[in-house]
Amino acid sequence: MAVKDLASRSAAASAREIAERYGIPVDLLAKVLQRLVREEILASHYGTHGGYVLARSASQISVANVIEAIDGPVMVTGCTKADHDCDQYDTCNIRDPLWRIKDQIVQALTAYSLKALAADEAPPVPISLAGRLSEPETVRDKVLEGH
Repeated sequence: MAVKDLASRSAAASAREIAERYGIPVDLLAKVLQRLVREEILASHYGTHGGYVLARSASQISVANVIEAIDGPVMVTGCTKADHDCDQYDTCNIRDPLWRIKDQIVQALTAYSLKALAADEAPPVPISLAGRLSEPETVRDKVLEGH
């Protein structure tokens, strides 16, 4: 919320100002904003007109950049390609499909800039999901029809 707020304005804003606008505890928001500064998503300026601003243009920062700066890599499953300690690793039949879904999610988040987020533009939908989302019939409808 704070990053979208900053992408929507040209002036710096303090943690307190942003926290009050959205009803977020100031201490919590200050920690998040400091982490975003360390990850070079935001820049902080001291002084009378100080506060937080985007470190670069809103069109050059993706939603994926922000999420990963705060939470780390986007995950759909707890397993990783390096996690061979799992007893089910060799026989797992959902890991690879879930990784492909995660990759599509990351691609969509990477394609969606803070500029687009601030302008409330519709986010991009992965091409392989676009046809399914626009079809009027749902899987439930097809099951009920006996397909």
